[in-house]
Amino acid sequence: MPSARFEACLLEKKTLIDTWLERLMPGPEEEPAILHQSMRYSVFAGGKRLRPVLALAAYEICGGRGEAIYPVACGLELMHTYSLIHDDLPCMDDDDLRRGQPTNHKVYGEAMAVLAGDALLTLAFECFLGRGTDGSVSQETLGLLARRIASAAGSVGLVGGQAMDVNRFSQDRRLETLVSTCRLKTGRLIQVALECGAIIAGAGDEVLNVFSRYGRALGLAFQITDDILNVMGDAKTMGKAVHSDASLDKVTFPELLGVDRARSYARQQVDETKSALSPLGGAAWFLTELAGQLLERQA
Repeated sequence: MPSARFEACLLEKKTLIDTWLERLMPGPEEEPAILHQSMRYSVFAGGKRLRPVLALAAYEICGGRGEAIYPVACGLELMHTYSLIHDDLPCMDDDDLRRGQPTNHKVYGEAMAVLAGDALLTLAFECFLGRGTDGSVSQETLGLLARRIASAAGSVGLVGGQAMDVNRFSQDRRLETLVSTCRLKTGRLIQVALECGAIIAGAGDEVLNVFSRYGRALGLAFQITDDILNVMGDAKTMGKAVHSDASLDKVTFPELLGVDRARSYARQQVDETKSALSPLGGAAWFLTELAGQLLERQA
């Protein structure tokens, strides 16, 4: 069970992130209103806010103070949301539910869903490059962050992992291929979120490497757990369909390893996150507890 201290800290971070997302996004009546409503529908549909929470945590651990981190952290959430909208499309996973609600294309149609995803990705880069900032972060640093995030989101990151996932019918059933796919599709954005928080706080390379190692292991643990929940989870609790991976003939960790071995593999990755954080000592308590909570996820 999560500690009261952890739950309070997580709630505080998520509340601040939602406040900033509202500040940074166009209003629902601003034209073109239908596009902005489609964007907001998916952004404010709930969610863990994992990536911006990780960015905030790394920023604070590295001594960051003030509001400089929030636009970048929110940009990461906008980028993540764009990827979910596109992932749900009929040409991808063809999902009807996301976070307990009809997927974006079910409400607004496929064309508007594609455009909403495109607009969220573009807005994310506005945030990375200065939208909503207080001027405390140099343009040079913002440019560095934008380049780093672009790499994590592109053909050698999130989009590349999605391409490997779409190409699942090649039936490459090697564990190393599945791990590589997940490290790109899920792991790179999680890893870069932590790196962004550390960079904005002015951390050096040694500390940056700590967060990179932690994020690499956390991303894989997250995806393994997600695969297990797709087999063992409850659709009502998760807010999306279960057994969808099998219906799409996807290669997953439970299918390759069995559920028990997949859980053991996730546990190994969580142990790796804790080992990675050891140089930071007690300052990293929040990230240590967050990683441990992955093994207890129900949604």
